[in-house]
Amino acid sequence: MRMNGKVAIVTGAASGIGLEIATAYAREGAKVCIADISIDAAQAAAAQLEKSGATALAIAMDVSNEQAVDDGFAQVAKTLGIPDVLVSNAGIQHIDPIENLSLENWRHMLAIHLDGAFLTTRAFTRLVYPTGRGGAVIYTGSVHSYEASLLKAPYVTAKHGLLGLCRVLAKEGAKHKVRSNVICPGFVRTPLVEKQIPEQAKELNLSEEDVIRKVMLKETVDGEFTTLQDVAEVAVFLAAFPSSALTGQSIVVSHGWHMS
Repeated sequence: MRMNGKVAIVTGAASGIGLEIATAYAREGAKVCIADISIDAAQAAAAQLEKSGATALAIAMDVSNEQAVDDGFAQVAKTLGIPDVLVSNAGIQHIDPIENLSLENWRHMLAIHLDGAFLTTRAFTRLVYPTGRGGAVIYTGSVHSYEASLLKAPYVTAKHGLLGLCRVLAKEGAKHKVRSNVICPGFVRTPLVEKQIPEQAKELNLSEEDVIRKVMLKETVDGEFTTLQDVAEVAVFLAAFPSSALTGQSIVVSHGWHMS
């Protein structure tokens, strides 16, 4: 029970990596807020956690909307208590070569990934700093925080940007005992990745099998996908870490795709 009594907010938590992290936190004793743009999906995920005896709250949150973020954090503080952990995980993907990429899609991608990370971080610090008890912010980055891939200009740009935000928060948050780190997974077979496979197959004129083998997993040491459980275990480790010895860092979980 490494997180017993802690309050955790996980964005984009109704499915995929976010849901797996929220589930792991609940298993470790945390009270968990499932924040997602779809309230129905968030409520379904929270209900599943409650069946296992966890305390879970579902809220609708568009992380790119300032008022929605601030209202959501206020609701968490009122219902579950001041948060101890934020996992800024909400994200989307868009596949296009740069010459075909619209400004609207570029801005939408950055709004979800970067504006969302900023707004949730700001809401978290405004609640946590005055308490003096500290906390942890974890960003879901990607191997694309370090590496580039075809057809993903806004995604790669946004994931690189999370490293900068994390490092600034590590410096600013230190006097308030707030730590920040980034988890950088390789390809995980989430709905987001499943959707990319046929899209990339079409753009690159490859079979879907070749997209997986020759594009997604080509640089791994064993040709394996990273699992949801791999990422969630690292998220628990970072949330429960006892000191600021580990802050401003990124941990790459990618079967050796990127080594630093």
